[in-house]
Amino acid sequence: MPISQLSSSRANFAMNDESFPMFSTKTHVKSPHNSPKFTHLSPKMIRRVRQVIKPPSQEPLHDEMRSFSKRVRRFFDENSCKFRVFMTWISSIKSFGDREKFTIESLFKFHPNACLIIVSNSMDSNRGSQILEPFVRLNYKVMAVSPDFKFIFKNTMAAIWYQQLEKGNVKPGEISLGQNLSNLLRLALLYKYGGVYMDTDFIVIKRLDTLRNVIGAQTVDPKTKNWSRLNNALMIFDKKHPLLIKFIVEFALTFNGNKWGHNGPYLVSRVVERVTNSSTKGGANEFTVLPPSAFYVVGWGKVGDLFQKPVDELHQKWLDDKIDQIERDSYAIHLWNRQSREIKVEDGSIISQLMKKSCVFCNLSRTIS
Repeated sequence: MPISQLSSSRANFAMNDESFPMFSTKTHVKSPHNSPKFTHLSPKMIRRVRQVIKPPSQEPLHDEMRSFSKRVRRFFDENSCKFRVFMTWISSIKSFGDREKFTIESLFKFHPNACLIIVSNSMDSNRGSQILEPFVRLNYKVMAVSPDFKFIFKNTMAAIWYQQLEKGNVKPGEISLGQNLSNLLRLALLYKYGGVYMDTDFIVIKRLDTLRNVIGAQTVDPKTKNWSRLNNALMIFDKKHPLLIKFIVEFALTFNGNKWGHNGPYLVSRVVERVTNSSTKGGANEFTVLPPSAFYVVGWGKVGDLFQKPVDELHQKWLDDKIDQIERDSYAIHLWNRQSREIKVEDGSIISQLMKKSCVFCNLSRTIS
């Protein structure tokens, strides 16, 4: 059943990959935590933290680089932006390759009037402008801007957490601090501005502006058919949506830099589970959980199947059926870059077929591996 035809429900999570009842909630939940737990770091650890959060050392591309708010406001105002999309890029500019550029392509293919902001130190540079120039030349609205964490986090619990991080009172842990800052940054950006957040390893295959206040399920419990985990790689929320504040508070109060996913997919899963299980009523926390087929049609362990060409008639039938399912039920395909970056796109594969339909600079010989 197409996602758009599924009905809302407050209590029913029964689902399979083809049919998943959407869930809406209007609940407020008191946080089970009392206050953030801070500690004091060694001078060496403090230097490590500051290397991540300090402004970029390169010469800023714009004179008002430090004025994140002015640049973003002017970008939105001058372009009359009604459909806002945010991405973050925490890696070096050398790592921003064809796959990331194709995510931008596919976004503009289906949303030619979208306004895309890439929040990134490395992309807010001359080289970053060169990467984005082909899109700008076609009048697509895209800008890279260095983050001003203090401004973005202002008036939320994220500001308190970040202040303690700067002082060296938060242990960054073994997981990349940049990755965890990205987890928080996407929540704060959506809370402050509203719109879409998406990672840079998606292929958009359908319009997203028909969706409002949604988050996607990644996995399903095979016994109960309820969602078992959500993911924060693609989220769509109104400005100042109450659920976003719950996510931000959860981040500040439960931050753990040693557990992969604790501050990302597991965080949004914890909060939504508490909200949905609460009997407290009131407020305007309306949101929808979409089925895995919406954004995460395959899990990270099977993403390689999407890159393979058919090897026989049976495999060809499976590919055809999968394409039909994707075109019917999916809005975007998550490529799980951590697992699939080195996989080549084979001609005739699902990914190659989707690329032909989602490209702006259509060159059929090009791949995104």
